[in-house]
Amino acid sequence: MIVRISGEAQYRLDDGERDRLNELEHAVVQIVEGGQEDGFGEAFATLLDFVRVQGEALDDEHLEGSDVILPPPDISFAEAGEDFTGEGLIPD
Repeated sequence: MIVRISGEAQYRLDDGERDRLNELEHAVVQIVEGGQEDGFGEAFATLLDFVRVQGEALDDEHLEGSDVILPPPDISFAEAGEDFTGEGLIPD
């Protein structure tokens, strides 16, 4: 699976990581939908760190179509409300 962090890079994640990626993303969705701004930064950073650590960064010469596009690391809580709702960004 290819995951892009907007404004940063693309990462190749093993398909076996999909469930954990979904769990982390659903935690962000619950925080956003619950209006818990205080917990957003930590939960979103955990999601991004998971992608960075578990994924293999792709160099700019070998970019591929992304299966998932995550917002940039500096997204605000208000902006996150547009992306992290309902089903979220990651297809089940």
